This record gives sequence, structure tokens and C-alpha cells, in this order.
Amino acid sequence: MPAPPRSPSRPEHRPQAQRRAPRPPVRRKRPRWAVRAVTGLSVAVLASAGIGHALVTSLDADISRVDPFRDMKNRPHAGHGMNVLLVGTDGRDRISPQERRRYRLGGEPCHCTDTLMIVHISEDRERASVVSLPRDSYAELPPHTDATTGERHPGHPVKLNAAYAEGGPRLTVRTVERLTKVKIDHYLEVDFTSFMKTVDVLGGVRICTVRPLKDRYSGLDLPAGTHTLNGGEALQYVRARHLDGASDLGRMQRQQRFLAALIDHATSSGVLLNPLKFRDVTRAVLGSVRADKGFGTDELLHLGRAMRDFSPASSEFTTVPIERMGYDVKGVGSTLKWDAAKADRIFQALRDDRPLAAARPKRAPARVVEVAPQQIRVQVENGTLTPGLGRRADDALAATGFRTTRLPVNAARQDVRRTVVAHDPRWDRSARSLAAALPGSELRAVEGQGATLKVIVGADYKGVAKVRGETPRPLGASSVVRGDEAGCS
Repeated sequence: MPAPPRSPSRPEHRPQAQRRAPRPPVRRKRPRWAVRAVTGLSVAVLASAGIGHALVTSLDADISRVDPFRDMKNRPHAGHGMNVLLVGTDGRDRISPQERRRYRLGGEPCHCTDTLMIVHISEDRERASVVSLPRDSYAELPPHTDATTGERHPGHPVKLNAAYAEGGPRLTVRTVERLTKVKIDHYLEVDFTSFMKTVDVLGGVRICTVRPLKDRYSGLDLPAGTHTLNGGEALQYVRARHLDGASDLGRMQRQQRFLAALIDHATSSGVLLNPLKFRDVTRAVLGSVRADKGFGTDELLHLGRAMRDFSPASSEFTTVPIERMGYDVKGVGSTLKWDAAKADRIFQALRDDRPLAAARPKRAPARVVEVAPQQIRVQVENGTLTPGLGRRADDALAATGFRTTRLPVNAARQDVRRTVVAHDPRWDRSARSLAAALPGSELRAVEGQGATLKVIVGADYKGVAKVRGETPRPLGASSVVRGDEAGCS
């Protein structure tokens, strides 16, 4: 989502005959992306339910149109399914002075893109694949005319978010197609205003965090726990860049989690089946949205009927894998260099209309904990008379990622009924994370115990629950997360 305003980085198959015309415009994803997601989804749900046809067919007049595909040549071949470029800008013209102060939206917008995503809707309309493109990605602009000065420029290196500032939607689409070799079928652009209004009209969106989140730049200040965010708070959440060392990459992952939560709320609450609510949502969004001319009523209705069973589990998210952080480019500065081989595999999957991740066996969702299991050292003791119970618990904890000693021992007592997690008070966060993997266990503080936690297995031991830490995914990995895995556990 948009980040605190800053200047753009400028100096910073088919054979043709078999090609399918782009199918229904899309929908989803993104608050400036999440936002657009809601509108497409709103229309889709209403259309699939046969509600409000007159409402839907009147939407065209509210959408501001752009023509990002005019005179474009030598474009990638069209594939199966539909690809939508979702662009989030930092426009804030219609936000009140009070809201600007409250949500730290001061300063002048840079008229650049803070968020870029390719959303692929599968041809069977049963899957949406979302690929986030980091705004600081190294890119080569094709020759173009500057949108502000009218000057003709040769191609030159930039950070990806500078394409919009130099050449608007058309240069942005051209640059993304050049980078990814994926043909873009539709273009959707959303700003701060529509995002905030949409979240408010939906009654807020529920998110959870296992650790406090505080960013003095965006004003975000959330204690650990579950929260229902209003539009301004949600904007702070998706804009925050200064919560951890992952910066923009960590922010993109939070945006993906937010979008998953938004989809879940919109599809499960019934709010979009209410014609009056739908009217309010569309009015909130469409006044600030820009879309290509091909994104119209017929496409919306078609898409809605096809996607009536869409849910968070139907979506998958990933970020372009990064090979090198801080890739210095003369005249541009520090950029992010993609891992070419891994990135191409992702974009090839979009071109082939395949899932981003190979089919995976179903697994129980892992509960999100404050400290990742890989950071917690554990000594297991058997507190019962059951032979081998300590070994089984040690093996199960190790399989979940905990750093067990692999040398379980017998406890001083063998009549322990309830499993105990003994810990030094200084390692209370690690203790809570370990206890989450041992449902029903008791936390017991032991002064001076040190960094190694102790599990005394009791007669109530039933096994180990899967847990995972809330940490950014590896930068170089093409990690793919399903929508129902991206939210709270």
C-alpha cells in the first residue's frame, strides 16, 4: 500500500487465431489494491446472485477511464486466463486535513506508484494468483515521452515505481510487460481515498498480529492481538515500512495478509449481498478508480457469474524473488535485483495459467506465534511412567522446527498430569510460543533457568500442534501462500 510520500526514483500459447479475448475484467486485489478487489468482488457477488443488475450496469459512468494500451506494439503473446495490473498511487486530494494529520498523510504526493501487482484470474475462474512487484525493483524503461515535460527520452535504468511518474499508465504497463513477458489485459489504478472509504463502508477489516506493530512514520501503533481496523488505520497498516528490516518486502507481505482478510470478510459477512451496502461500497470506490476502457459492465457481470464460489482459499500470493538487495545502479541508486530464473518460473506459470505453487498435500494450518520455533531451544523430560513418551515428544517438537537437545531424559517426578513449559522469565515470549505447540500445557516461570526452555511431558500429552513465526518470507525464495494461510490462525 502506499508508503509515506517520497519522490519517485528517477535517474532515480496460443497462435494468434486461437487467442482468447481478455475475459472479464477483473477484480481483485488491492487496497489500493484491496480496494479494487472489493469493487470487483462486490459486483461479482451481486451479479452471481442475480441482484441489482441496474446498479451494476450503471457503474461505467462512475469509472474514470485511461488508455494504457494505445499504440502499443511488440507485446507479449496472450495466454490463457486474464492478467490485471493493479497500481496503487499516493493520491490524497480528497482526504480532509484532519485525516491527513491523524493518519500521517502530510506532504505532497510524488505521483508515483507505491504498489504494483499482477493479478491473474484463471480461465476457469477458480483461482486468483497475485504477484507483488517491489517498487524499488531495477527496471529498464523503453524509449518514451515524459508525461510531465513532453520530452522524448531514450530507454534508461530506473526503479520500477518511476515508470508512472515519467510516462503514466502507458509507460507503466510497457515497463511491466518488458520485465515479466506477461501480457497485461486490464489496468486498474486506485488511490488512498478509495481505499479508506471502502474499508469503512465494509465496517472495517479484522487483522491479527502476534507482536506489537509500531511505525512512527505511518503512525501505526497496534499491540499484539486481534483488531478491526477502520479505513485510516488499515491504510497505516498497509503503508508501514519501518517495522522490521524487511522494509518494502515485509510491507508487501502485510498487504497480502490484509487482502486475504478483506476477501474473507467480504465473502463471508454477506455485506456484498445487500444492495444498499453494495451501492455504498461502489460509490466509495469508483470515484477514485481509474481503469482501461475494456473494463466494463459486461465483463463484470460475466466475471461475477463465473466466480460465485470464490473464497480466500481460491487465491495465492507471492512476491518476485530477489537475488540481490542494495543493487547499486549509477544515476539511480540502490535497487532490488530480481532472481531472473526464479522470477521467470513465476511469470511462466501466469502465462500458462498454472498455479504458482505445485499442488500441495493439504495440511493443518500452523498457528502464528511470536517467536519462530527455529529460535527456541528445548530440553524435553518425561514426567510419566510411559516408556518412550519423552522421545516421542522430542521428535514431534523437532519436526515442527524447535531446536530440541535430542536427548530427552526422565523428570524428577513421574506423576505429572499436565504438561509443563518451564522457562526463565526473560524468555517469556519464547515460552508462550512453545506452549502454543503443546495445547493445554502450563507455563511455569523459573528464575535463572537460562535460554533453554524445559518441557516436562505430562499424562495429558496428546501431541504437538504446528506453529510458525510471524517473520518475513525469505527474500530469495519464491514462497507462495494461499489466501486462507495468509490471515490469522
